[in-house]
Amino acid sequence: MHAPTLRALEFDQIAAVVRSYAVTPLGAQRLDRLVPSTDPVRVAGALDLTGEALLLLQDHQALPLRGGEAVAAALDGLALQGRPLEPLRLLALADFFDSVDRTVALVERAATRLPALAAVARRAERFADENARVRKAISQHGEVVDEASPALAGIRDKLRRQRQRLRGTLESYLRGRDTVKYLQEQVVTERNGRYVLVVRAEHRGAIPGLVHGASASGASLYLEPLSTVEVNNDIVALEEQEAEEVRRILLALTDGYRARAADLQQTVEAATELDVIQARARCSMSFNGVRPALSHDGRLELRHARHPLLIPAVARRLPESEGRVAREVEPVASDLLVIPPARALVVTGPNTGGKTVALKTAGLLVLMAQAGLFVPAEAGSRLPVFRSVFADIGDEQSIAANLSTFSWHMTSIVAMDKALTLPALVLLDEVGNGTDPIEGGALGVAIIDHFRKRGAVVVATTHYETIKTYATSTEGVTCAAFGFEPGTFAPTYRLIYGSPGGSLAFEIAARLGLPRPVLDAAAAWRSDTEKRVSEQMAKLDRELQSLDHERRLTAQARLQAETAERQLRLREEQLREREAQFTRKLEQRLNEQLRDARAEVDRIVTDLRQQAAALEKKQQKQIAALPTGVVGDLRVSARGALDAVADRVREGGAVAPSAPVMPPPPEATGPLGVGDRVEVGSLRLQGVVRALSGKDADVDVNGKRMRVRTTELRKIGGAGTQAAPAVRVTLAERSGSVGSGGDLNVIGCTVDEAIDRADKFLDQAAMQELRTVRVIHGHGTGKLRQALSGYLNTHPLVLRAAPAPNDMGGSAVTLVELRE
Repeated sequence: MHAPTLRALEFDQIAAVVRSYAVTPLGAQRLDRLVPSTDPVRVAGALDLTGEALLLLQDHQALPLRGGEAVAAALDGLALQGRPLEPLRLLALADFFDSVDRTVALVERAATRLPALAAVARRAERFADENARVRKAISQHGEVVDEASPALAGIRDKLRRQRQRLRGTLESYLRGRDTVKYLQEQVVTERNGRYVLVVRAEHRGAIPGLVHGASASGASLYLEPLSTVEVNNDIVALEEQEAEEVRRILLALTDGYRARAADLQQTVEAATELDVIQARARCSMSFNGVRPALSHDGRLELRHARHPLLIPAVARRLPESEGRVAREVEPVASDLLVIPPARALVVTGPNTGGKTVALKTAGLLVLMAQAGLFVPAEAGSRLPVFRSVFADIGDEQSIAANLSTFSWHMTSIVAMDKALTLPALVLLDEVGNGTDPIEGGALGVAIIDHFRKRGAVVVATTHYETIKTYATSTEGVTCAAFGFEPGTFAPTYRLIYGSPGGSLAFEIAARLGLPRPVLDAAAAWRSDTEKRVSEQMAKLDRELQSLDHERRLTAQARLQAETAERQLRLREEQLREREAQFTRKLEQRLNEQLRDARAEVDRIVTDLRQQAAALEKKQQKQIAALPTGVVGDLRVSARGALDAVADRVREGGAVAPSAPVMPPPPEATGPLGVGDRVEVGSLRLQGVVRALSGKDADVDVNGKRMRVRTTELRKIGGAGTQAAPAVRVTLAERSGSVGSGGDLNVIGCTVDEAIDRADKFLDQAAMQELRTVRVIHGHGTGKLRQALSGYLNTHPLVLRAAPAPNDMGGSAVTLVELRE
C-alpha cells in the first residue's frame, strides 16, 4: 500500500485509536504495524473475525485476556538461555497464560457461533502445570517462599537461628554496663553485609573486633566484635547458599517454559492475534460500525458514511499530542457512490462545503475495511478490495499541512500512473488546480479520463466548469454536488447526485464579511455569457435541491410506512402469541380441573369402600332388612354425587372439597314419642316411630318396620310429619359378590330383586376392576331381560350392555362391558 496515501488519508490516526484498545503489549506492538491488506481472502477473513468478536463482546464486556509490560520483558528474557527470570516477571508470565486459558474457554463455549475465532483460540496451548509451579514457589509480592524447595527451607531455617544467635550476642553489648559506655549509638547496623556496632572512635580498643569503616565525621567506628565474627561468617555463607538456591529455583521455573518453546511461540502468536481482533472489534463498536460487503465488480457504495476521526467517540481516543479539539457533535453523513457502469465520481459544490472531507472519507473507509475494521456507515455498504490506493490531497485540511505546488501535484500523479495496479482507487482533490483555470480544467478532465479508462475507480473534487461539464456529459462519470441553504448559503454537507453544483464564491465571500464594493467590482469583471451560465447553474441547483428534498421526504414517508407495517406485524404476532398463551392457560386450567375431578371421584370411591366395609361389619342384619327402595335411594344419591362432580368439570368450575350428598336434617327437641320422625344413627335412615317398648322402638322406614334401640334414634321432626326417607351418604358400597368367572345368575328373581342384585354385582365388579361380566337371566317371557337391559345401559359404571354371542349363552345372557 502506498505510504504517502496512508499519511494523506490519516490512516495512522485510525491505527493509533485501534492500538488504544489493545490489552497486551504484544497486541499493541502488532497494531503499531497495522496496514490494509490487498488480498480479498485475507480481508474477508479479517472482517469475519472482527464480526465474531463483536458478537462475543455483546454478551461479555471484555475478553479475560490480560498482560502488562512485564509480559513482554519476560518473553524477551526467555530467549536468553541459562538466565532465570525475576520472580515478578515469572508471576506476570503465569498471569498472562492463565488469562489466555480463560479467553480460550470463553471462546470455546460459543464455538458453534464463532467458528473462525474458535479456530484462532484453539492454537493456544495450556501452561497449567508451569503456572501452578510458579505460584507455589513465588508469593504475590514476588518473593521466593520457603516451600519452594526443601533445601531452601533448610538454609533459611539455619539463617534464622544464626541471626537470632547474632542478635543475642550484639544485644548483650548494648545492655552490658561495661560495654554500653563505649557505644556511640545503641543500635546494630550493617556494613559490607556484616552486622556491626557503632563505637566511639576514642574507645577503639575497648571492644576487641574488626573495624569496617568510620562515619563521615570520624567520630564513630563500625566495629564487628570478635565474638560475632564466626557467626557473621556463617550468615554470609548461608546467604550465599540461599541466593544460589533461589537462582536455581527461578532457573528451573524459567526453563519449564523454555522447554516448550514451540508451544510457547504458538500460544503467544494466538494471544497476540486474539488481542488484535478484540481491539478491532471494540474500535468498530465505538462508532457503531457495520461490516461492508466485498464487491467484485468495482462497486463502491458507502451509505450514510461518516469520517471516523470526526466522530466524538473516536476523536477522544486520539493522542493528545495531535492538538485536536475534542468534538461533541456527530458529523453529517453522506452517500458516496460509484456504481458501474460508472467508474468515476466528480464532487463539486461551494467552498467549505465538505468536498475534501468526503474524498478522505471514501479513501479512509476503504483502508479501514481492508485492515479488518468495520466502517462508520449503514448496512448495505459495499466496497471492492483494492490492490492500490492513491490520494493526491494537498491543502490545509491535510494532517501533514502540505501546501503543494502545481509541480508537486503533477509529480504525484505521474508516480500514481507508474505504480497503478488494478483494482485501484484514485482520489484527486482539486485536480488541475494551481495553474491557469482553462488549462487546469482541461488537464483535470484528461487526468480523470485517463485513470478511468485504465480501469481505476476515480473520485475527484473540483471547482472548474470544464470538469463539471465533462462529468455531466460523459457516460461512465457521475457528478454530485454538496448542497447549501438557499437563504444563507450555509453548507448542508449533503451530496446531491446529478447536480454540477456551483462554487458560490461571491455569496460565501459576502457571508464571511468581504466588503460589498469588492464584490460588485468582481461581478463587473464577469462576461454576459459567464453570468448567464452562472444563473442557469444556480437555477439547476435549486431544482435539484428541491427534487432532493422531495426524495428525502418520500424516503422518510416510506420509512414511516415500513415502521408502521413492522409495528402492525409485531402487534399481530403479539396478539397471536397472547391467544396461544391464553389457549395454553385454558387447557392447563381444564387439565387441572380434570385432575381435581378425578381426584374427587377417587376420594368418593375410597369413601364408598370404607363406609361399606364399616356398614357390613356393624349392621349386617339391618342392611339385610333394608327395603329395596331405601337401597335404591342410596344408589341414586351416590350417583348424584359423581354426576355433580362431572357437571362441575363440564361447566369449568373448580371441584369443591368433599361434601355430604344430602345435608343433615335439623334435630328436633323434646322426648321421643309415637309418630315422631327420626333418623337411625347407625344406618343414617329416616323413618317414623310406630311403637315404643321400653328401650326399643318400632320404626317404619318406607313401609318396612324395623326394631331399633332408642339410643340409636335421633328425633328430627314432630308427630305426624311424613317425609321421604333421606340418606346422608358420602358414598356407600353395596353388599354382594361377584360370581365365579364374573357371572351373575338372576334366573327366578323378580325384576326388582334382579335389579338390586345387579346393582350390588356391578359395584363389586368395579371394585375388583373387572372389565367384562355376564348377567344370566334366561329366556322366559323376556320381561326380565328387557328390564335388565334398560337398567344396565343407563348405569354409570356400564360402558355398554348387549346380548351375549351364541357360544356364551346367546339371548339368555347379557354381556356387560364396564367403564375404566
